Amino acid sequence: MSEVVKNKKRFGVMRLSDAVFGGYRLPLAGFVSILHRISGMLMCLLLPFALYLLDQSLRSEVSFAMLHMFFASIPVKLVVLALVWAYLHHFSAGVRHLLMDFHLGLDKDSGRQSAVAVLFVSLSLTALVALKLFGVF
Repeated sequence: MSEVVKNKKRFGVMRLSDAVFGGYRLPLAGFVSILHRISGMLMCLLLPFALYLLDQSLRSEVSFAMLHMFFASIPVKLVVLALVWAYLHHFSAGVRHLLMDFHLGLDKDSGRQSAVAVLFVSLSLTALVALKLFGVF
């Protein structure tokens, strides 16, 4: 074995804590992949809450009016906005993964460009929803 390979520090098993706190610089495609997993987990955890709210809104006009007042508060709007971001990011990253399943964009440069596209699409659509949610238009 050559001396270059022997003396080079290797990470061994890669953990998320190594990427966040260690010296490893995660590529943008890896960052988008981690956000894809986080958004899926966020949607999974908030799904019972969303179904409960849907159930309450369909019970009667009074419960719908109460939920309408509940959604007028800023913290609830921020939670809804987080759920909207999770859906939009998960959807756009899922389309990226489907394209990779068709062997499109597998090289390093295309992967970085598609990761930038996923972030741009999900954040810009979330910003549009935020403007509508907070009553700008």
